[in-house]
This record gives sequence, C-alpha cells and structure tokens, in this order.
Amino acid sequence: MRIRKIKKLDDDMQAIELELIATVSDALAHPVRLQLLRYIMQQNRQMQKVCTKDLVAVFDYAQATISQHMKRLVKSGLVESKREDKFNYYFVNLGILMKYIDATKKFTVLK
Repeated sequence: MRIRKIKKLDDDMQAIELELIATVSDALAHPVRLQLLRYIMQQNRQMQKVCTKDLVAVFDYAQATISQHMKRLVKSGLVESKREDKFNYYFVNLGILMKYIDATKKFTVLK
C-alpha cells in the first residue's frame, strides 16, 4: 500500500507537523531511548557533557546498543551530536522537543 503525502489537512495541522509527531514518537517508543534522553537532559541541565562512554558507564547496556539508540535519537532531531577529538558529545535539542509537544497538543484537540 502506498501512502500519499498530505499537503494540508482541513484544520490547522500541517503535513510537516504530522511528520514531526511520527518521527519523534518513533524515537521515543523505546524505554531505553527514553532513559537515555532523560539522562542527557539532566546532565545538560547541570552543564555536563555526555558522551557514549558515559552512557555505557551509567546504563547496563553494551556500547553498540547505546550507539544504536543514540543514532535513532539524533536522527529524530531530539538529540544533537557534536564531535570533539574521538568522542561524540550529546545535547538535547529542546527546540524540537517543544515543537513536538506543541504539535501533539494541536493534534489531540478535537473541533
């Protein structure tokens, strides 16, 4: 089955907002990714940098597992990655998170 792109819905929802909801919801659909995002957010709030080795030390998962989950979070836009030397440091993108929250609020409003 082929799904066509939605240009504009009858109400205020835009296709880009629906795409954002789908992408971010998919990234948040795994408990490990939620834990990782929450931890990074807490560390960022304390002005602490977080890299993959830090996440491996805190969580009981293999480095490859952490990396795969972080790849999904980065792809969704919820987390930004910055390379310094041989480490990738992660920062929560609060702008995308707020857009996601606003879009989901708009999505759930029934007219």
